[in-house]
Amino acid sequence: MTQLGMVIDTDACFGCRACVEACKVENNTPRGAFWMHVFRYEEGEYPDVDQEFMPRPCQHCSEPSCADVCPTGARFKREEDGIVLTDYDRCIGCRYCEVGCPYGVNYAQFRSPEEAQYGFANENAGADWYGSGSLADEVDSDSTPWRNPVHDEPVAPRQTNASGNQPRGVMGKCTLCVHRQDSESKRGTTACAETCAADAIKFGDMDDPNSEPRRYLRQNQGKSRFKLMEDRGTKPNVVYLGEEPSADARPIEDADTFKDPETAIEIENHPPESVETEVEQ
Repeated sequence: MTQLGMVIDTDACFGCRACVEACKVENNTPRGAFWMHVFRYEEGEYPDVDQEFMPRPCQHCSEPSCADVCPTGARFKREEDGIVLTDYDRCIGCRYCEVGCPYGVNYAQFRSPEEAQYGFANENAGADWYGSGSLADEVDSDSTPWRNPVHDEPVAPRQTNASGNQPRGVMGKCTLCVHRQDSESKRGTTACAETCAADAIKFGDMDDPNSEPRRYLRQNQGKSRFKLMEDRGTKPNVVYLGEEPSADARPIEDADTFKDPETAIEIENHPPESVETEVEQ
């Protein structure tokens, strides 16, 4: 039995968010959709304060509560490798999965894919980035330059649409790059792990003692480790190496930061000339 998952070393992570960007590019996700999120938080009291980071993908649970509450069976766990997927052809966007998941990893797509993508609501996008005029003027207006055709391929076992950015009115989340797992050349890789500058993300079969994440756990037997919200009974398949955030941890940004597509469009159309932060003395 194969159960794909990850070991994430929070001591190695320094919060560069390359994993976040790699996920967006790989899966063509639009404004507001962040299938990977990196929590930033503080521990300690002034002057002994540490800034910590914790990447949070979907946990691809062995007992996924999101699938349990899905009324249509659109959210399901793939038997061959344990990935939790959304069948976009069956999802009705009721958002029960969002309520049922304790990890906050689900994203509801309210815009059409074109409207939601970066640059296409900005009439001046092409002026600085692509020469002149709008982005649509600079590319074939009938094409979608961000769209990766690999996501058009049907996904086993249902042979339906379940890869990449979801259509309007449908739920989406991390798929562990399912299109890569179904590819001979990129099987066993994810965009976030491949891009991580600190090599903090180890991806592989959590049931295989010789897999990279299991070997990494053995090599770091003396380090603290934890899983998120194990008391919920979901049996997550992401193991964190490092100290678990304490009850006194203070978030620097919450999980919804940067997730409002309307705010993203506003910033694109009216980018701030500078960003200033006032610090109380």
